[in-house]
Amino acid sequence: MACLSLALLAGMTFLSDSVSAAACQASDWRAWRQFNQHFVQATGRVVDARTPQLVSTSEGQAYAMFFALVANDPVAFDKLWRWTLQNLFAVPQDSQLPAWLWGLAADGQWRVLDANSASDADLWLAYALLEAGRVWNRPDYTGAAMKLLRQIELREVANLPGLGKMLLPGPVGFSKPDQQWTLNPSYLPIPLLRRFAQVSLSGPWTEIALNTGTMVAAVSPQGFVADWVGYQAKVGTTAGFIVDASKGDVGSYDAIRVYLWAGMMPKGDPLTAQMLRSLGGMQSATGEAGAPPETAYAVSGATSGKGGFGFSAALLPYLRASGQTKLFDAQGRRVRSMQTQSLLPAHMGSPLPAYYDHVLGLFGTGWADNRYRFQVDGQVKFLWENQCS
Repeated sequence: MACLSLALLAGMTFLSDSVSAAACQASDWRAWRQFNQHFVQATGRVVDARTPQLVSTSEGQAYAMFFALVANDPVAFDKLWRWTLQNLFAVPQDSQLPAWLWGLAADGQWRVLDANSASDADLWLAYALLEAGRVWNRPDYTGAAMKLLRQIELREVANLPGLGKMLLPGPVGFSKPDQQWTLNPSYLPIPLLRRFAQVSLSGPWTEIALNTGTMVAAVSPQGFVADWVGYQAKVGTTAGFIVDASKGDVGSYDAIRVYLWAGMMPKGDPLTAQMLRSLGGMQSATGEAGAPPETAYAVSGATSGKGGFGFSAALLPYLRASGQTKLFDAQGRRVRSMQTQSLLPAHMGSPLPAYYDHVLGLFGTGWADNRYRFQVDGQVKFLWENQCS
């Protein structure tokens, strides 16, 4: 979420080696304060106000919990988790995955609008709880993380013939007739999978990580990845990835996260170089247009439109990891110039802030400001851990 750090808003060098010596307090991350002001209610509900139903999603709750960790804000984290637990889990947590969509129903009631679960949100919820339990010494969070991880393993992992274990986008609706499955590459941040492999020794996570690298390489012939891809157990005599029949090969608002996750992978991960190599088309397209394309087609490599500042923020780790220093600086300037306008009050004639742009912005600029780094084992290291010690 392109709510930027104090260093950015003050016009300082975009990527400083340190932020503030006082970064032990959540209030010192201005981006996080702004996100709370515009998108988070006092109850801990994250709201996308640009939707007619004023929806909340499991993804939004999970992302905000991770940002609360980055900000060292345990009070906000607990509110976010409590709202999620009370409203998205229909039955006790040890036997249920969270509903992905909550908001204003047609009958005027506030409730779950779609009870299916979204596995990317489930991963981020489990990860945020796991890391919060570790760094804040909260066994209750660790226990909740392990319960949720067990449900993910039981209900959202499939064994695809010819490939092996893979995470489905949700428990319902992604296994198709004739041994076809629908997958979403952006649902699989490899650092999270590495962390789960450390705590669930008999789980599928190392295999899923390897298969994620295989998938991204297979479906990105022009260096672009699609939002959704298909997997066919038998295409002729072999199994393989295919263009999804209903979604096509378009890559846009989902796929932008694949570049973000790849850019944040530690250099020591054996899949990092392969992931970056598979996604090389995006840096070329961004350099040519001066901004990331809003849409890129995985098969042809054609692109169109310009993504918002959140797209630029999402590419910051990817551009840095790819050694594209000039592009990194240029996209940082684009984020700064566009983000301020996006947060002007609606009564001044500005549209409501773009929730998703600010989500991507907090991920990208938080990383660029060194506020967090993923380690080879999947643990996350926070800037405030050094400063607060």
